Amino acid sequence: MVIDSDFEVGYLVVVFALLGVILIGGLLSAAHLERCHPKLIGAVLGALLGVAVIEVVPLFT
Repeated sequence: MVIDSDFEVGYLVVVFALLGVILIGGLLSAAHLERCHPKLIGAVLGALLGVAVIEVVPLFT
């Protein structure tokens, strides 16, 4: 997949943030860590993972 425009980069970061909310937020909620806002932490970690993946993948091609 070729990422050429800013819209595509933003879209991928949003998708990874939503995946982080679902997966990491669900994991933290299941571990009963509601006091540290698991959905917010999941969104931040998902967005950081998305940016890292977008930056690293072109190095492998």
